[in-house]
Amino acid sequence: MTQPPHPSPTDRRLSLLTPSARLTLGNYLGAVRQMVTAQDEATCFYGISDLHAMTTPHDPTKLRVLTREFQTLLLACGLDPERATLFHQSRVPTHTALAYLLECTAYTGELGRMIQFKEKRRAAGGVGTGTRVSLYTYPVLMAADILLYRPSLVPVGDDQRQHVELTRDIAVRFNHTYGAVFTVPEVSSPPVGARIRDLADPSRKMSKSATSEVGVIRLLDDPAAVRRKVGRAVTDSDTGPDAVRHDPGAKPGVSNLIDLVAGCTGRRVEDVVGAARPTPSWPCWRRCSSATPRWPRIPGTSTGCTPTVPPAASRRRHPSLRQPGRRSGSAESGSALGELAGPVAGGLESAEEGRSHRVVLELADGCCRGAAG
Repeated sequence: MTQPPHPSPTDRRLSLLTPSARLTLGNYLGAVRQMVTAQDEATCFYGISDLHAMTTPHDPTKLRVLTREFQTLLLACGLDPERATLFHQSRVPTHTALAYLLECTAYTGELGRMIQFKEKRRAAGGVGTGTRVSLYTYPVLMAADILLYRPSLVPVGDDQRQHVELTRDIAVRFNHTYGAVFTVPEVSSPPVGARIRDLADPSRKMSKSATSEVGVIRLLDDPAAVRRKVGRAVTDSDTGPDAVRHDPGAKPGVSNLIDLVAGCTGRRVEDVVGAARPTPSWPCWRRCSSATPRWPRIPGTSTGCTPTVPPAASRRRHPSLRQPGRRSGSAESGSALGELAGPVAGGLESAEEGRSHRVVLELADGCCRGAAG
């Protein structure tokens, strides 16, 4: 049996996940997958940041349940206590102790510029509402979480990049005042999947705290639900052979679906786009008015995903799809995107006997209970 390479003692990495809601596919592609890969490359510290979840209104019982679920899912996704240090933030009091020292180094102006604070305060009703002080100082606690473990690299999604940049500024300022105490970390994020968009509103990221489940793929959604959500994703009404292309500015919905497939399959965006387009041997839709169009299957993806006409909601958005006997470029694009749903849903299924990933969760949970006993 081949032993994994020994991680470098000087290369230290840290990542924390906040149990504010159930994990999404965006969380997996943007953070968890990197965490699993890094275990054999560096000395890794991974934690559940339950203190961060307390910066906004929450149900204590639900928070405990989500914390337990996060711990179990991280094991199910491949984190190994023998290869990485796993911890529970609130059970390490040094986090809050260091946060106070860093608050003595940070400035109110830079905390007030944090985009997430502005967005959450606006969602709560604006200035003068019940916004908690902990939400304002949360970036400093996050800086303490990071600097405490002296990591050289911090893998984060794009939405957390600003907080890590603040951490770097605080570390440099602290070191300048008190001496070389902290390592100034670098930021790492994958080229695809760092900021997966909401399927129902591609202008927003796929957030685990989203109020609507329509555009959010949860890690514990069953494959049928994943296919349904992807099949109903908002795209556009472009027509022609170039309807499926990666252009986040002009085609955010289509580009997001392409990113999802690329992230789940490990393929390049260009390859996904090329495989989703019709080939010269595929009969033109104008000759297939009485048949369901058949698109070339994407190599290396799961089977059983048959292209279909977009659902009723899509037909209402694109009136041309309601005309009998006419298959517009919108239908053409919809059929291709229907094919893309296969690898996304397939990536969340267990390989053995087609079982759901829920089985993996149950097995990991059983291991946890056995270890606790």
